[in-house]
Amino acid sequence: MKRDNKDVSYADVIVDISHESVDRPFTYRIPDALRGKLETGMSVLIPFGRGDKLRQGYVTAFRDSISFEESKVKEIADIAETDTAVDAILVRLAGWIRQQYGSTMIAALKTVLPAKQKKQNLEKKQICRRISGEEAKALADRCAEKRRPAMARLLLALAGQERLPMELVRKKLHISPSTINSLEKQGAISVETLRIYRNPVKDSAGAAAEKNTFGKNRPVLSRDQQKIVESVLQDYDRGVRKTYLIHGITGSGKTEVYMNLIEGCLARGRQAIVLIPEIALTYQTVVRFMRRFGDRVSVLHSGLSAGEKYDQCERAKNGDIDVIIGPRSALFTPFARVGLIIIDEEHEPSYKSETMPKYHARETAVYLASLHRASVVLGSATPSLESYYRAKQGEYGFFYLGERLTGNVLPQVYPVDLRRELREGNRSIFSRRLQELMEDRLEKGQQIMLFLNRRGLAGFVSCRNCGHVMKCPHCSVSLSEHKNGKLVCHYCGYEEPAVKVCPVCSSRYILGFKAGTEAVEEKLHQMYPGARVLRMDGDTTKKKDSYEKILSAFADGEADILLGTQMIVKGHDFPAVTLVGILAADMSLFAGDYRAAERTFQLLTQAAGRAGRGDMPGEVVIQTYQPEHYSIVHASSQDYEGFYEEEILYREIGLYPPAAHMLAVLVTGKEQEAAKNLAKELADMARRREERSRLSVLGPGEAFLSKLNDSYRYIFYMKSGDEKVLAKLRDEMEDHIQTLQNRSEQVQFDVDPIHGY
Repeated sequence: MKRDNKDVSYADVIVDISHESVDRPFTYRIPDALRGKLETGMSVLIPFGRGDKLRQGYVTAFRDSISFEESKVKEIADIAETDTAVDAILVRLAGWIRQQYGSTMIAALKTVLPAKQKKQNLEKKQICRRISGEEAKALADRCAEKRRPAMARLLLALAGQERLPMELVRKKLHISPSTINSLEKQGAISVETLRIYRNPVKDSAGAAAEKNTFGKNRPVLSRDQQKIVESVLQDYDRGVRKTYLIHGITGSGKTEVYMNLIEGCLARGRQAIVLIPEIALTYQTVVRFMRRFGDRVSVLHSGLSAGEKYDQCERAKNGDIDVIIGPRSALFTPFARVGLIIIDEEHEPSYKSETMPKYHARETAVYLASLHRASVVLGSATPSLESYYRAKQGEYGFFYLGERLTGNVLPQVYPVDLRRELREGNRSIFSRRLQELMEDRLEKGQQIMLFLNRRGLAGFVSCRNCGHVMKCPHCSVSLSEHKNGKLVCHYCGYEEPAVKVCPVCSSRYILGFKAGTEAVEEKLHQMYPGARVLRMDGDTTKKKDSYEKILSAFADGEADILLGTQMIVKGHDFPAVTLVGILAADMSLFAGDYRAAERTFQLLTQAAGRAGRGDMPGEVVIQTYQPEHYSIVHASSQDYEGFYEEEILYREIGLYPPAAHMLAVLVTGKEQEAAKNLAKELADMARRREERSRLSVLGPGEAFLSKLNDSYRYIFYMKSGDEKVLAKLRDEMEDHIQTLQNRSEQVQFDVDPIHGY
């Protein structure tokens, strides 16, 4: 908030240095020239350190007096030229992230602040007529008589059109600057400069959206859809702002509900943020939203240029757009009037940041909404256990959409036991049933999606004969195979020698599973030389717009088979797809992670949901070595409630989220022994609290990625039913770390971790 009163003499400023030793505000005197001009969150230049070197900082608060010597207080030098006048709400949000997730305040500020570095504005000049059309014609005649053909040519062109682009005037009409200056001096014309914003959706999604008339031909909402829209908006009008979870099966029309809610939000003079889990979803989503809301929609994601990002933030602050769409970071769009935050596919792990601060977009959105007095809507066909648990507890409002809008039933799912395939002589990556169905679809000209489940590629070990998986006896997660010939648990550090023979059936077919999309693509070309195959993975989507090009080509029928990793199964809608093949479902099932069963169920259910979304029924083949596992059984029948009941029991017994809370502590350092000792020292601090604080400590041990960029990595975990116990321990550890002298090790904290280490 701006402080206009001249009595405010001091400002608290946090220095733009990402280091724990300066992770606090410093008080500076406000010079007379800046009185009344500063705002909370504003970027300023301050003298810092012994040499008083000018550094950039952020104003976090104002104060009228100080409790120490005036002579020790330095003065703010100036407002930084790169300032973007950040709203105070974002600074409050940064403070909450710092407190909730643990990081430096600078890191939190850099996370939430819009692009600070100004980019060169794009400008367009135009010639404007300052006299009437008749006067322009008359003046053109006089210029022609005086043998000034260029002037006459320009005036005649302007007589019928009040404005002309400068580029057209110079290049097409061949008018020189001197001619323009002369007419400008006479008052006949003026030159205006217009700011042009870079629009990342104008050429691709915008062009596709313009094929339809905005706001027309809308589908009629079903009774259940209409109930959701009316309930949320009625709550809003009554002043009730809360978080809602929509559990809707694949194809049930969640996006149409979102758009109607946004329409209601905009009608009430507010703005909306729509989060999607992957850049790959941006194209289809933006097209649908632009068809409804026109150019009031824009996007923010990592694939944009720095100039495009800067311009979208400027457009948002200026009120030129009302709806922003993008992955996690779009949450920090500098909107002034947020009324609704929608998180689609809310179960996706990409909503959790992998870098410090390790915030979760869902929790952060709920807090941001409280600052704006806004509502939050979460949607998924496979809700995260955290969200469903809170809905069951009554903390979230809950809605269910259980029917596909097309009237089609969910696809027929066939679990295939790869152990049986192996015993019967099929060593191909494709089961016999999948091969038969693929041949059938290719003959009929229908499309196929093949999903290679690569989560957990990190090296779980299983028996191909009986399906046995090597697991930790203490943590109920799979052991991971290391190059040193050991099987290691990345929760408690338990390890044992690698095995050559299955301890259950004595088979020698026990090994880590390895597969890749390139190998699968090569096999497809060998088996079906006439089939047109598109591959979508990390290698084929490195270039800008590569997502859109691949998805558009498949949607336009330019390929028969779309082969890819997780990015192809998240929210895409291809009506011609009638067959989905899920290769190696087990690769996520035993990923050495307590969330492995949940992730597997979600991936398989989402993948299965891509089939049969048009007029034709769909079929799905799930290839697995564990067809009896509860996550695969329930995914095959699309039974979320059945899966939840089994999984939540496991979480309650093991004290895993959401039944309890978990804090991961990662220690990294260049010296292996120093990093290992610091991890042990911090873990011992926690263990001294273990009995009296309802706390469980696991580890420390080597992280799965035990060395990265020449730094050794050690990890330990703490679990407790009381989140405050973990927060207090984290604060004590942070204080202890700051007392250590000349230590180069880094410590990261991760609340309720989602990503592995």
